[in-house]
Amino acid sequence: MSENRYVHYKKAFSDIPKPFAFLDLDLLQENIKNIRDRSSGKNVRIASKSIRSVPVLQRILDSGAPFQGVMCYSPSEAVFLAEQGFDDLLVAYPAWEKEKLRSVANQVQAGKEITLMVDSPPHVDRLEEVGREQEVCLPVCLDIDLSVSLPGLHFGVHRSPLFTLDSFLETAKKIRDAKHLRLDGIMGYEAQVAGVGDRVPGQVLKNGGVRLLKKHSIRRAARIRKEWTTALRELGLSPRFINGGGTGSLAETAQEDVVTEVTVGSGFYSPILFDHYHSFRYQPAAGFALEVTRHPRPGIYTCSGGGYIASGAAGADRLPRPYLPAEARLTSLEGAGEVQTPLRLKEGGLSLGDPVFFRHAKAGELCEHFNELWIISAGEAIDRYPTYRGMGACFL
Repeated sequence: MSENRYVHYKKAFSDIPKPFAFLDLDLLQENIKNIRDRSSGKNVRIASKSIRSVPVLQRILDSGAPFQGVMCYSPSEAVFLAEQGFDDLLVAYPAWEKEKLRSVANQVQAGKEITLMVDSPPHVDRLEEVGREQEVCLPVCLDIDLSVSLPGLHFGVHRSPLFTLDSFLETAKKIRDAKHLRLDGIMGYEAQVAGVGDRVPGQVLKNGGVRLLKKHSIRRAARIRKEWTTALRELGLSPRFINGGGTGSLAETAQEDVVTEVTVGSGFYSPILFDHYHSFRYQPAAGFALEVTRHPRPGIYTCSGGGYIASGAAGADRLPRPYLPAEARLTSLEGAGEVQTPLRLKEGGLSLGDPVFFRHAKAGELCEHFNELWIISAGEAIDRYPTYRGMGACFL
């Protein structure tokens, strides 16, 4: 299968200058179907940070139920998408800069549905001030902390200070009493389930431990969401949505009765980091191609460019990897370089000018390196979709 795919990709992209990024629509469609099947009928909000291309976002939404709404990663991005015609936009991270908040307020005033994130009383005060200045009622979402702290171990991300019911209700009451805010949603992202692989090659013992911690986290997250939502209703607050999940916890979070929507982003492109999950496997729909420009010695081929390193704790797992030809491997000392990337492959496996297809470690950051995605379907390059960068947009 991999050998055939390399031949097909090489032929389809033969006239396209390298490097370039690409998206396989047929594999994207398979991922869309699998995500739909795993969502248990819950609405699926698309995490834009993993997509970063307006036409791709639109294509997923146009595929119909259960895909509804976008989770943005900055206020400026939400305004940008609103201007492109998108609606039901949730900004997943709190913002402080007033000019950005005012730009969102202007869109809300014009009738767009954009929800801003808060996780503390100072955030509430800041948004209340902007709402008062702009004479608009701003919808807000409370971000709760679902990480697990054990003796000597913090399992999860350092995200929100709302990790007790008291702190959660204190902030919720402050929203309730504000004159220019309304509580629109609750979000809880169980990152230690959604974003941590549990089938990593060569880590049998660690994988087992991670799975046990995940089971504990899933039960705990479900309990907190249910208890805290019940407490909210006792205050007379009924949010429009309760959001949870991510690509790695989609199926589990969708089973919770209290959850009204789940978020998915990386599953659509399926980058390398999402190969290592025990319970699912999506198709590698997106990647990039480099050109072989050197053959310094037998079994070594050097490509031009390639240093597209993913964010997060620095390590080998943040490197892009050659995908096709399937036997190609990075060298241990050089890795993926700023201007060249050497590969190991059996002698005669490549020639000067040949493409090597890579996968990025994460999803949307790929699009920060390219102005467009070349679109392939049925073995032919059929279109080009601009990325955010290709539209002149850069938000973080």
